Amino acid sequence: MPSTLHALLCLETLPKPIIRAESTYMVPKEKQATLCCQGSYGAVEYQLHFEGSLFAVERPKPPERINGVKFHIPDMNSRKAGRYSCIYRVGELWSERSDLLDLVVTEMYDTPTLSVHPGPEVTSGEKVTFYCRLDTATSMFLLLKEGRSRDVQRSYGKVQAEFPMGPVTTAHRGSYRCFGSYNNYAWSFPSEPVKLLVTGNIENSSLAPTDPTFPGDDHPVLLLPTDLALWDHTAQNLLRMGLAFLVLVALVCLLVEDWLSRKRTREQASRASTWEGRRRLNKHKDSLKNDHETQWPWAEE
Repeated sequence: MPSTLHALLCLETLPKPIIRAESTYMVPKEKQATLCCQGSYGAVEYQLHFEGSLFAVERPKPPERINGVKFHIPDMNSRKAGRYSCIYRVGELWSERSDLLDLVVTEMYDTPTLSVHPGPEVTSGEKVTFYCRLDTATSMFLLLKEGRSRDVQRSYGKVQAEFPMGPVTTAHRGSYRCFGSYNNYAWSFPSEPVKLLVTGNIENSSLAPTDPTFPGDDHPVLLLPTDLALWDHTAQNLLRMGLAFLVLVALVCLLVEDWLSRKRTREQASRASTWEGRRRLNKHKDSLKNDHETQWPWAEE
């Protein structure tokens, strides 16, 4: 029965939490980063893990009215930049680990320069190339469009990298900046913005930027905002309540079955004891009768 109970309790699992950066995943050096971990109402403990190791712990009060916490990371530097995840606990049950969030430190070392050719003003359908240059030794350059920090283009070079783009449409309009990267999570100061102006009436969404998300397609940097995930808490709570009810029903069934089994065993033992008592009583009577006949043989005459 204990093994069955353990298996039933394992049916109830907690949903995976959501981790996100409060403002941006790109944090300037020595500034504070804030990571939000959203779990479930009633969670008594949240843990933040950095590169697989425990980094910080938060215990919300009162837990039944809070479904998430904030982890503040002061004085951002290259040693604190990397991959973060979080988990939470309700009672003695731990959730799954959240998806990974990549936290980047910026304003490290020098400032690159950004230019665009043939120029900042082009006509729809033309091709342009951005050039990012950084004299400090680096291997990777990154180009971002302001307002779309998830869409990061990467290119490689010793002191300069090219970012070809086009044929451009009006969807490419906007301000661009570039960074030099010393590793995946330590970036240079941002370049001065370069504004690209695209004229013309050609609007073809298939020509809009489709650049990959840094640092990898398997682990997007930014996750869904908290308000987009609030809707599923009711469903999650109902699911947990349903699972708890099923576990309770199963436990009641097991207890009833155990009680009936014990009752049958007691009844069988009682019948066996009664039968044995009667057998011994009859045997005793027969023994007394035989003794009486042996001692008084003339009694029957």
